[in-house]
Amino acid sequence: MLQINFSTLSLLNTTVSLGYGGFMKKAPKPNDAKPIPSLYKQGFATALQDWYRLNCRDLPWRNTNDPYAIWVSEIMLQQTQVATVIPYYGRFLQQFPTIEALAKAPQSAVLKAWEGLGYYSRGRNLHKAAQHMMAHHGGKFPKTLEEAEALCGVGKSTAGAILTFGHGQKHPLLDGNVKRVLSRLYDVDTPPAETATTKAMWTYSEVLLEESDDAYTYNQAIMELGATLCTPNNPQCLLCPVKQWCDAAAAGTQHERPVKVAKAPVPHFHIGAAVIWHNGKILIQQRPQKGLLGGLWEFPGGKQEANETLEETVHRELQEELGIAVTVGKKIATVKHAYSHFKITLHAYHTQWVSGEPTPKCADAMAWVLPTELRQYAYPKANLRVIDALEEGLAASKTPKESPNATLLPV
Repeated sequence: MLQINFSTLSLLNTTVSLGYGGFMKKAPKPNDAKPIPSLYKQGFATALQDWYRLNCRDLPWRNTNDPYAIWVSEIMLQQTQVATVIPYYGRFLQQFPTIEALAKAPQSAVLKAWEGLGYYSRGRNLHKAAQHMMAHHGGKFPKTLEEAEALCGVGKSTAGAILTFGHGQKHPLLDGNVKRVLSRLYDVDTPPAETATTKAMWTYSEVLLEESDDAYTYNQAIMELGATLCTPNNPQCLLCPVKQWCDAAAAGTQHERPVKVAKAPVPHFHIGAAVIWHNGKILIQQRPQKGLLGGLWEFPGGKQEANETLEETVHRELQEELGIAVTVGKKIATVKHAYSHFKITLHAYHTQWVSGEPTPKCADAMAWVLPTELRQYAYPKANLRVIDALEEGLAASKTPKESPNATLLPV
């Protein structure tokens, strides 16, 4: 008896025996022909949709069919929890209510609106894509999968979601929640990130969607299932409306799916950062557009080297990055922060400019700003916590904070 699990994928690209005296037949490949019937789970889509209609969460992006608003929500929800996204989503649409408004806004305003949400390339890509749509699509979100995928930051699954929810089309999805559901539903015994597994999952997603006559509800439902019941840890199988179709639940392997890849140790760096004072102002610099945290502002500094004190790190980094000498004073704050592939402990110090003309070698721009003007710029989260501590210290000491606007120092 044939079981439908990951080993069944051999049916997609190899010659298999279908019985009748060993008669051999070539099984169809994904994208070459309609998926083979053995991959279907009859009744799955109907049961899932019925459950969703009774149990779905009331989320703001589900109350609109505006492709622009749906696009914003889909990008924000990438690698970010719903509870975190909701307030950002509302504020972003209030500030940039249309594609045109977003396209015309300066990048600095977009990054400021994105501040604290993380993965800042998403904000930069939204801005670029909005400008592309103004130039090539009349300020409208495109209606074809090919044109949608051509936008900065929009992949196949994101494009399919926007076209389904915003334009009423029928496209399969494969975001993180859907991958997890499919890994258990078909008891997939290889990591989802592997190329062959990803291709197979696209086939699974297409097969399951075929049964539905309501792509909007089905796609929302399978994502909702992954977000609320079929969660990464401790899936709530007893409450699952589609447990009877789940191969992993039947095999008792649901806690082993999706298969995880062993992760390399996460490096941890200590960073020395300088709040540089001169004539009542503070020097900040803008990170290069390309790379981690591109376009955001920060306090100058860098990684501590072996056998080096943090104060020595600050001296060295400011000489190397800006060509200036400073005196290092009291520590302002120690901030721990984790990125996707490394962790940092940022040590921020008060410093006083002594000599040298600041010349940024690793930044796009720099500015001398008043303490009261710091929050006009967009910063990484760790730097925001330094600003919090700095403001608390200034308030306690009642340091005067009023003066003219920032003096920009272009590179």
